[in-house]
Amino acid sequence: MTRTELTPGRLSTRRFLQTGAVLLGGVCAGRIRPVFAQPATASLIVDEVRTISHGDSYGGWPSITRRGNGQLVIVWSGGRESHVCPFGRVDMMRSDDDGLTWSWPRTLLDSAIDDRDAGVLETARGTLLVTTFTSLAYESILKKRAESLSAGKASDWPEDKVRRWLAAHHRLNDGQRERDLGQWMIRSTDGGVTWSRRYSSIVNSPHGPIALRDGRLLYAGKELWTGKRRVGVCQSTDDGVTWQWLAEIPTRSGDAAAAYHELHAVEAESGKLIVHVRNHNPKNDREILQSESTDGGRSWTTPRAIDVWGLPSHLLRLRDGRLMMTYGHRRQPLGIQARISDDEGQTWSDPTVIWGQGTSTDLGYPSTVELDDGRLITVWYEKLAGSPHAQLRQARLRRLP
Repeated sequence: MTRTELTPGRLSTRRFLQTGAVLLGGVCAGRIRPVFAQPATASLIVDEVRTISHGDSYGGWPSITRRGNGQLVIVWSGGRESHVCPFGRVDMMRSDDDGLTWSWPRTLLDSAIDDRDAGVLETARGTLLVTTFTSLAYESILKKRAESLSAGKASDWPEDKVRRWLAAHHRLNDGQRERDLGQWMIRSTDGGVTWSRRYSSIVNSPHGPIALRDGRLLYAGKELWTGKRRVGVCQSTDDGVTWQWLAEIPTRSGDAAAAYHELHAVEAESGKLIVHVRNHNPKNDREILQSESTDGGRSWTTPRAIDVWGLPSHLLRLRDGRLMMTYGHRRQPLGIQARISDDEGQTWSDPTVIWGQGTSTDLGYPSTVELDDGRLITVWYEKLAGSPHAQLRQARLRRLP
């Protein structure tokens, strides 16, 4: 248990509320100091890991960003019953104290089918962009249970659950549900108070686009439901209002582009762009592949394996110019890992195990931000032992010199 020291005497109302929230978060959410060993070459120290979710619904696939004013923003797929279901929506919460406490969640987008994988970015102009995609993956699961219910057969689901899913499913007819599939973006120019209607972002990836130093926005991802199902990058030159296809990322010999998923990009100090790809081709299955561009994203190298098992990857350029990747690790040790590169992605360090005490493979999708003092905060989702629902989790890290 992490020790919190209280100063004797009267506390201000704000300090009292913050202290109470921190103590409750530590006691109720199981704040712990990790005890697993790190390799001798580890360049990160994990100070604490804790749960930050409010409520008990299933929350998955979060993304975190740090705004120019220092505020942290997390978005994720909330309101869920399970990993695949018809109830997903895009939720958001904020922290004004570097992740010590988090606001009550607010729903930003809730379509009539499943909204998944929320990403977030603040642009140089202070605009917030949030991404998601819609899915009907739950249909096959529901169909099997509904047919059993209709035939009076025994089912592993209670009747009220089947009827609840059917009620959600029938908010739209078959044609309307198909037309509701897409990869989407919403936009706020007032710090997240009001939001635009959703519009197409051409591609999707879990953590959304990045801002480049030349003023463009770059979105590395995949066309999920529209177009040619290409894997590549789009760009925006108008602060995310509109998006244009920029370039396709080539496939390795023997690979199928359909087995490339969940990309994320970073701009190195030199201007080189690096993209990580979740790979499900037989060669290097469930490893991260890396592609690079030295012409602003207009052309890309053939992806190469970087000897990292785990997925998907989130990339961050640190203030000292080094790059950091964080990714889920769905085999022992189950949890979240990170690696550092000090040569713009040519090589990556041995892993630091941010969290290695997971009890289920239903976890991952981490993303990371750097605070003013150089500390790091990583967030991910995880189904905890004894709970039917996945929760949002947070780790505090320090970098070694």
